Amino acid sequence: MTLWFVFALMTVAAIFAVLWPLSRRGRADSGGSEVVVYRDQLAEIDRDMASGIIGAAEADAARIEISRRLLAAADQSGRDAPVTGSITLRRAAAVVALVGLPVIASSFYLALGSPRLGDFPLAERSHVADANQPLTNLVAQVEAHLEKNPTDGRGWTVLAPVLSRLGRYDDAVRAYRNAITYAGDNADRRADLGEALMGSAGGVVTADAKAEFERSVALNGDDAKANYFLGLAAEQDGRKADAAALWQKMLAKAPSDAPWRPLVQAALVRVGGVSAPALPDGAVAAAKDMSEADRGTMIKGMVDRLATRLKTNGDDVEGWLRLVRAYLVMGERDKAISALADARQAVANDADRLRQLNEGLKSLGLDG
Repeated sequence: MTLWFVFALMTVAAIFAVLWPLSRRGRADSGGSEVVVYRDQLAEIDRDMASGIIGAAEADAARIEISRRLLAAADQSGRDAPVTGSITLRRAAAVVALVGLPVIASSFYLALGSPRLGDFPLAERSHVADANQPLTNLVAQVEAHLEKNPTDGRGWTVLAPVLSRLGRYDDAVRAYRNAITYAGDNADRRADLGEALMGSAGGVVTADAKAEFERSVALNGDDAKANYFLGLAAEQDGRKADAAALWQKMLAKAPSDAPWRPLVQAALVRVGGVSAPALPDGAVAAAKDMSEADRGTMIKGMVDRLATRLKTNGDDVEGWLRLVRAYLVMGERDKAISALADARQAVANDADRLRQLNEGLKSLGLDG
């Protein structure tokens, strides 16, 4: 209400500023006062001439000038007379504008507005979804939107992974297919679709899921998710060597800080592929009581000792392969490549050892 009161005062002030000059009386009597002055000046000239202050010629010249001004003043007074006669009309117009304008504006507001309507809370005016709502409610809102806008590729892209997290795999499959149709095909969407198909099948890499992973790899050969699940498909088919080779190749190419490294390393251990360097029996027993950090430090020390030994005895091909595998498992790819180069240099003069080394490197996913 305070705001509306301020607006009303501002409106009244603006109307007064415009209409106040119209309500004032014009200077209609200014011409009359000038006529009286000029007549007094004519009488004064007659007195000055009678007393001998000015001569006849000067008196005539003064009379002519004052008479001219007198006629002009009389003429102006006649033109201003109608203005003085309209002062009542102008005041009436000012009163009508001052009172009528707010009345007319109020009438329109009462007819078209709603003065009894309460304020809307900010939450009700906002169209943004409340982040505190249950996830299922938000999903329902998005699904309702997509029913009306089925070609909204961005909406399907947002909805699909949420459905997967909720365990609604069949719906997620449909959402991913729509995302591919309306938002475009790419390796990530194909891999996600394959994973949703796996979810529908209880974690089994079905033929349909495998086909999606293969499409993903065709679009991006380094897609980690697709390559991992293709290795899992090989493991489920009983081809553990193929699975190990694929996962070893992933580790060989991956950066040391790749977040999926532990998953692939665990999968390799599961299929009997690359694992951590073998520990002596005594070291295995001691490692059981160690923390993960201490165990890792011990393994790193063993790898360093293996590297030192191979520098003095470079004919041990199996030792070189263990060293390269260990570096790959530890995520130190640069050291693995360096060890590979040292190994080739060490056995360069022995054709049999060089062939054995190259075959072992191929099993690790490295070029022989």
